[in-house]
Amino acid sequence: MPILKNLGVSDPKVPRAGTLPLRSSRNPFEEVSGLEEEEAGELGSLPNGTSCRRRATLEKLAGLAPFRLGWAPGRRAGSPGDGQPRSFLGRVLVPGIRRSSADFGLLARLHGTRAHGDEEAAGEAARRLAFLRLGRGSKPQRASLAERVVPAGEAAPEPPPKVPEPPKMKEPLSVLEILSLIQQRELARADEHILELEAEELAPSRGGAPGPPKAEGAGGGRRARDVALLYEALQRELWALVRETLAGPGPGACAGAGAVAQLGQVLVQEEAADGRRGPGAARKLRARWAEAVARAARERLEAAAPGAPGGLAGQLEALRARLLEDMAVVRGRLAPAYPAGLGAFGVYLRGYHGALAEWLGASARRRLPLADRYALLHWHNQVYPREVLGLVDMAALENGELGPLLSPGTLRGLEDECVTDVKAQTRAALLRVLQEDEEHWGSLEDQPSSLAQDVCELLEEHTERAPRISQEFGERMAHCCLGGLAEFLQSFQQRVERFHENPAVREMLPDTYISKTIALVNCGPPLRALAERLARVGPPESEPAREASASALDHVTRLCHRVVANLLFQELQALVAELHRRALVEYVRPLLRGRLRCSSARTRSRVAGRLREDAAQLQRLFRRLESQASWLDAVVPHLAEVMQLEDTPSIQVEVGVLVRDYPDIRQKHVAALLDIRGLRNTAARQEILAVARDLELSEEGALSPPRDRAFFADIPVPRPSFCLSLPLFLGRLPLSRLARPSLACLPRPRPPSLARPRAQR
Repeated sequence: MPILKNLGVSDPKVPRAGTLPLRSSRNPFEEVSGLEEEEAGELGSLPNGTSCRRRATLEKLAGLAPFRLGWAPGRRAGSPGDGQPRSFLGRVLVPGIRRSSADFGLLARLHGTRAHGDEEAAGEAARRLAFLRLGRGSKPQRASLAERVVPAGEAAPEPPPKVPEPPKMKEPLSVLEILSLIQQRELARADEHILELEAEELAPSRGGAPGPPKAEGAGGGRRARDVALLYEALQRELWALVRETLAGPGPGACAGAGAVAQLGQVLVQEEAADGRRGPGAARKLRARWAEAVARAARERLEAAAPGAPGGLAGQLEALRARLLEDMAVVRGRLAPAYPAGLGAFGVYLRGYHGALAEWLGASARRRLPLADRYALLHWHNQVYPREVLGLVDMAALENGELGPLLSPGTLRGLEDECVTDVKAQTRAALLRVLQEDEEHWGSLEDQPSSLAQDVCELLEEHTERAPRISQEFGERMAHCCLGGLAEFLQSFQQRVERFHENPAVREMLPDTYISKTIALVNCGPPLRALAERLARVGPPESEPAREASASALDHVTRLCHRVVANLLFQELQALVAELHRRALVEYVRPLLRGRLRCSSARTRSRVAGRLREDAAQLQRLFRRLESQASWLDAVVPHLAEVMQLEDTPSIQVEVGVLVRDYPDIRQKHVAALLDIRGLRNTAARQEILAVARDLELSEEGALSPPRDRAFFADIPVPRPSFCLSLPLFLGRLPLSRLARPSLACLPRPRPPSLARPRAQR
C-alpha cells in the first residue's frame, strides 16, 4: 500500500481553511509551483502546522469546489477565455457572468449533499492517517529548500527582484450582496452597484461586448428582474427613510444627516443615469421622491388632525402647529443634508402644501355647519398665508409661488353656502326677536326695549367677520344682511301698525302708551345707521334694499310721531282750553273794573269795534292751537254788542243771550257793563238788570256750571254804588261836604232774595 506523506488532515471537527488547487490531471499530490506562489498569502496552514498549499480536499477530489476547480499558471481559474471550466458552476453557467440570485439558489440546493459527502470523506481520511502514523514512526527532519540548493559554506545568492503585480480588478457584487447593502442602508453604494448591474444588462443592446446568451436559462431576463427587484427594495428604503426623518424620534431621526445625504446622493446618481437612459427608460426617481414626501406629509397631517378638540377650528389649529413643527425640522436638519441642486426645502414645502390642499378639499366637500365654514375660509385666506407661508422663505421655491389650497370654484361654493345659511339663520333669528319684543308691547308694565340692539348684534356678527376673510366676501355678506334687514323692517312696520290699530291699546294709561310708542320710534336711528353702513360696504346693487329699509323706518317714525302727537294733544287740549279761558278772563277783567266810561255813542262804537278786533285775534290764535273751548269765542262779541246797542229792548235781548250762554254771570257784571256804557237812566238800568235778575231766579235751583265752563265767576267786580235824590236844601251845602262818599254815594243794598243767612256765609 502506498504511503500518503504529509497529508496533514486534522480532526474532522476543525474546519478546512480553503480550497486547494489541483492540476489539470486532477492529481491532488502533484506540486504546482505557480499555484503555490499565488496562494502563499491566502491559504495559511492546517492545525498540525503543515502548509495548505499541497493538501487536497474532498471537494477538489470530487470536483465540487464552488467556484474554481484548479489553477493554471498565470491565469485565474474560471476566467474568460479558459478552455476548461474549473468549477461546478463553471461547467453549468456561462463564463464571466455575475453571480445572480439564481446562482445562489443553485448552491443552496447543492449545499446539503456536498456537506454530507465532506463529513464522510474527512472521517475516512482521519482513520487512514492514524494507521499510517503507527507504522511509519516519527517524522524525520528534512532539510530546507535553501540548504539543498546552496552548499554549506557558500553565500546565498540574492533573491530576484519582485515584479509588481498588476492591480486586481474589483470583483462585482452579487445580487444578494447588493440587497444586503440596501438593508444596511448603505444606499449610495448599493445604487452604484445597481447601476453597474443595469449597465451590464444594457451593454449588448448598445453595441458593447456580447452578453451571455439568453437562450441558456434566460439569464438576461433574470438580470432584468434582479435589477427591478433591487430598485424596488432601494425605493422602499428611500421612502421609509423619508417618512422616518419626518416622524420625529425614531430610526430615521437617529440616522442623522448621513442617511439623508445618502438619499440625496442616490437621487443625484439616478438623475444622471436618467440622462443616459433616455426619456423612455428614465426611472424619474426624483419625481417619485417628491411623491414620497407628499405621502409622508399627508400621513403626518392626517395623524395630527383627528385628535384635536374644538371641531374644525381645533383641527385647523393642530394642522398649523404640525406644519410649523415639520417645516422647522426640514429647514434646520433635513434640507441642509440634501445636495443643493435638489431644492429639498421647496419639495417638502410643496408636499405639505399639496397634502394640506387635499385635506381642506375633503373637508370642504362635507356638509359643514356655518361656524366651520367661517373657520375654514378664514384659515385658508388669512391664517395659512400669514402664519405659515409668511414664515417660509419663498425664494427657496423653484418658481417662487405655490398654487391655491382650494380652487376658486370650491371657495365660491363655500361662500355661497355661507351666504345662504346666514340669510336663513338671520331671517329666523330676527323674526324670533321681533316676536319676543312684540309680546311686551301690549303689557301694562313699562319695560325697556332692546330690539334695535339685538338686531344689530345679530347682523354685525356676520358683517364684521366676513370682511376679515376677504373684501369680496365682506361685500356679499353686507348685501345679504342688508336684504334681511329690509325684510325685517317691513315686518316691523306691519306689526307697529297693528299695534296702534288695536282698540285694547287705547285702554292703557296715556303715559304707558306714550312710553311704548317712543320706544318703538327710538329703534329707528340705530337700525337706520346699520342700513347705511351696510349699503356703503356692499356692492352697488345694495341701493334698493337700503331705500326699502329707509322707507319702512320713515313710515314707522311718522306713524309713531302722529300717535304721540295725538296723545299729547289730547292731554294738552285741556291745558289749551284752560289757557283759552284764562286769556279771555284776563282780557275781560280790566274791562269790568269800571275804569272805562263811555260818554258818547261814538266812544261806545269805537270801544265795541276794538273789542271785536281783539276777539277775532284771540279766536284765530286758539283755533290754531285747536282749542276745544269754542264756547268762549262769543264772550267778547256779546260784550261789544251790549256796548254798541242804543235801544233798551235790544240791550235786554243781548243781556238775556249773555246770561243764557254764561250762567255764572251776575247782575253786578251786567251793572258794571252798563256803567262802562254810560247808561245813567235809572229806569232803563232797572229794566235791563231785571232781565238778568229773572234769569238768575229761574236758574237758582240748577246746578252751578263745572269749573271748566265757568267764566264770569273768576272776574271779581267791585260792589256797585248808587246816588241818592237829596232835597233842594242840600244844594246849599258846601261842595266839600257833598263830595264826601258817606253823603253822596251809599252802598246799594242787596235784594232780599239774594241775601244769604249769616250761618251760610
